[in-house]
Amino acid sequence: MYLNCHSYHSLRYGTIPLNELVEQAAAMGIKALALTDVNTVTGIYDFVKECSSLNIKPLVGMEFRSLHKMHFVALAKQKDGIGEMCRLLTKHNFDKTELPLFAPDFNQVIVVYPIDNVPIILKEYEYIGIRPEQLTKLLLPEWKRMIGKMVVLQPVTFRVKKEFNLHKILRAIDTNIILSKLKEEDYCKTSEVMMPLDELLLKYKDYPEIIKNTERIIEDCNFEFDFNITRNKKFYTESKYGDKLLLENLAQQGLTRRYGKSNKEAQARVLKELKVIDDLNFSSYFLITWDIIRFSKSSGFMHVGRGSGANSIVSYCLGITDICPIELDLYFERFLNSSRKSPPDFDIDWSWQERDHILNYIFKRFDPSHVAFCGTNVEFKYKSIFREVSKVFGLPEEDIKALTKKRANTIDKNHEIIKLIEHYGMMLEKYPNQRSMHSCGIIISEEPITNFTALEMPPKGFPIVQFDMHVAEDIGFEKFDILSQRGLGTIDDTVKLIQKNRGIKVDITDTTLSKNEAICNNYLSKGKTIGCFYIESPAMRGLLRRLKCDNYKVLVAASSIIRPGVAQSGMMKEYIYRHNFPDKFEYVHDVFKEHLGETYGVMVYQEDVIKIALHYAGLEAAYGDILRRAISGKSRSLKELQTVKEQFFLSCEKLGRDLKLSEEVYRQIESFAGYSFCKAHSASYAVESYQSLYLKVYYGIEFMVSAINNGGGFYRMEIYLHEARMAGANIHNPCVNKSTYHTTVYDKELYIGLMHIEKIDAHLKLQIVEEREQHGDYASLEDFVNRIPVAIESLQRLIFIGAFRFTGKTKNELALAARLLLVNFKPENRDLMLLQEPVVEYKLPELKRSDFEDAFDEIEILSFPVSHSPFDLLQTNYRGDVLVKDLLKHHKQYVKMLAYLVSIKKNPTKQGTMAFGTWIDVEGDFFDTAHFNKSFEAYPFQGAGCYLLYGMVEVDYHFPTINIFKMAKMPFIPDPRYANSKSRQFTAQEHMKPDVSSTHRAPYPQESGLPRHKMK
Repeated sequence: MYLNCHSYHSLRYGTIPLNELVEQAAAMGIKALALTDVNTVTGIYDFVKECSSLNIKPLVGMEFRSLHKMHFVALAKQKDGIGEMCRLLTKHNFDKTELPLFAPDFNQVIVVYPIDNVPIILKEYEYIGIRPEQLTKLLLPEWKRMIGKMVVLQPVTFRVKKEFNLHKILRAIDTNIILSKLKEEDYCKTSEVMMPLDELLLKYKDYPEIIKNTERIIEDCNFEFDFNITRNKKFYTESKYGDKLLLENLAQQGLTRRYGKSNKEAQARVLKELKVIDDLNFSSYFLITWDIIRFSKSSGFMHVGRGSGANSIVSYCLGITDICPIELDLYFERFLNSSRKSPPDFDIDWSWQERDHILNYIFKRFDPSHVAFCGTNVEFKYKSIFREVSKVFGLPEEDIKALTKKRANTIDKNHEIIKLIEHYGMMLEKYPNQRSMHSCGIIISEEPITNFTALEMPPKGFPIVQFDMHVAEDIGFEKFDILSQRGLGTIDDTVKLIQKNRGIKVDITDTTLSKNEAICNNYLSKGKTIGCFYIESPAMRGLLRRLKCDNYKVLVAASSIIRPGVAQSGMMKEYIYRHNFPDKFEYVHDVFKEHLGETYGVMVYQEDVIKIALHYAGLEAAYGDILRRAISGKSRSLKELQTVKEQFFLSCEKLGRDLKLSEEVYRQIESFAGYSFCKAHSASYAVESYQSLYLKVYYGIEFMVSAINNGGGFYRMEIYLHEARMAGANIHNPCVNKSTYHTTVYDKELYIGLMHIEKIDAHLKLQIVEEREQHGDYASLEDFVNRIPVAIESLQRLIFIGAFRFTGKTKNELALAARLLLVNFKPENRDLMLLQEPVVEYKLPELKRSDFEDAFDEIEILSFPVSHSPFDLLQTNYRGDVLVKDLLKHHKQYVKMLAYLVSIKKNPTKQGTMAFGTWIDVEGDFFDTAHFNKSFEAYPFQGAGCYLLYGMVEVDYHFPTINIFKMAKMPFIPDPRYANSKSRQFTAQEHMKPDVSSTHRAPYPQESGLPRHKMK
């Protein structure tokens, strides 16, 4: 009887989570239920599963609605009916046309119209829905004669009164008005609740024909969906056999290229993998991925194949990945095996600048009606909840800002409005707010995608489906992950810049270049990795130093143990100990020695967890696959692990394992349900990290320029410029004749890009470069003004950053000349001046400038000094008692250091907030500090600049950290530009900003529970 039910997938309309809607129906004895969310089929597949588990017949469809008015409800008679209504909605979404008031011709769809929107003639499959409160209309002759085409219409939108209020709040959010301005037509009726079936039927007891019509619809709607069919494009060629032969041929060619003609181990593994791939019907998936990579290579693009796909030697031979699975002992079954219940996927990265070219190719190469991005539900998050709900209640902007900065437990709950905002805001937590595009997942379907879902067209310009990656996987789609990253862009740009700047061609894809370089290994062991992909953060550099990491394989392990799942369980700490003292521990059990010998008996990778579950606990392979899902990031939840827990301990008991050891092992397994890597993923990251490091070591200037132009990484641009200077570059301020929009380098002369000048329009910066490239260098300030339409404010910023220093005139002379030029300049005459008039030379009194004025100009315009070091601007000549190069000699000793602040990381703890600092000493070397709660409270950071630090050096496995007891910010000299204005002499530093980040993660434990001695 319920033909029109909304879940919270009716965005900013429905209030009931999908599973709770079905559970409510079951509790009320309802045996058939329809899900008809507003203009979406997002929830229908989960809905079918939920209904099946509770013995409810699912009816699926959609409510077509626009401008707060229901047009009609559509219900699928068969699976094809979903396709019909999805194509109608897709056309509306793509063409931006209005939804029709009346349904078009359908074949497998039943249509129910509300009584206030009925066409003159009803088709056979069209009905009129009449609500219980509308039954009195049937006393009128014009409606009485229509009873034979009427059905029960009892919409469901909310459950209880407070949810009705929540519905109104959602409607106000959607219409962007305050609650009191809502009109009655903007929200649903107060009657739109679910009631027991008997109670509903009682309302229609005088109209048995209406009940019969409704029952007939329920009987006619039989949406059945097979969740066990693969729905990707079936064949790359014309047949399964054709795909098999092509994949075998390509794999054999790649095998010869990668391993030569006589590697029997590789040959056997290729044949074994090909059989599994063919048996599981994944040849097409491999070939489509190969096709995309082939296009990428032919276009000169770099890519990185990572994730569990790197476990496959076939993908290695096809050039999809560049990790040799034999070298790293990666087993194929982690990626694909006959017991896997879910499809695999390749994660492939491109430069962020080239990804759109790849996407355009995919959408053109494969029928556009068969290709779409996965969608994703963007949920209401803490700040967005309180911002949106506060606006609905009419809070002023300043109060909203204050509220969104607070956590829920700090809100003033005595304020009546605040209490309401918190109450309804908390109800909205985890509710979907809007649909968006998945960051990387693409579906390539055998059937037109509109057979399964309507498509939407977000601003990015690629169509998206209405369900997320989890639903896509459930209904049989293996997505293709097309990702982008800036680290790869940095590598790619560096290679191109090296050829341009030095005439050297570097084949960075040749991994023999970047796996066993002595200088690179030395840099690694000392954590000299600023700018390098994944290994530049203070935490990662500290880990590399603690491990004295000097080879690729240890780097692979480091890439994984830094992840929270490993680190927070204490296994990172234990791995560091065992790596440094391999003779001071025993394997707790022979199983750990046999299967985790490479990692000293510590679970580091996701594969290690599965190995221990299978070999230590004796779990069956099926449980191993559940573990893989739970720890691989597909769900990132302990929920699936709970299905393994009981069996884990039962199996351990049967094998006579020590209970305490088993409890500790399971605790560690649970920690992997957070964030962790499979070994192949770590290896892929390590290759890219090493490629970055190779370029940094041998081509440091070009590498740092490319890092800056790709948006940097963990640190701000100033730090990458510092590293370029340390690599031998001469750093120059922007120049209208030398700089491009981005930062550039000529031999060792590095010019900061025009894009980094603050408060100048980007269009003007681009125009400066384009005009110069078309018509030559600017001869003078006057020539520049004649060729470029520029306002006095922008021109002055260019002057004071030194962009016209090629003229040989001082900034003061140029600033005065600029004002004189622009006072009488007529822009309309710009193109008429065929012959340049002689430049008028002005005789100005000589104005002396302090040597430091340029540095303060740079701070104001770029946010950091270029012509001088920050240390040069200090009032004191003191530079500390100790330099970074000597810290290892001062373990457990108090030291004083003078340093420039690079970054701050704040970490809330139960005792209060602590912080970690990264600094540069006067010689340009980096070091780190720890600021525990009391110290941080007594001596907080006071913004960017230089500080005098006092603390104790703690050397932890080759890595020195200073535990700070006291610190003080050191004053700069007075700004000489404002010698006559004391109030402005010390404001320049306000333009300088350190890198600040924070985490709500618990600090890493200092000890692990894993014993170091053998147990039974």
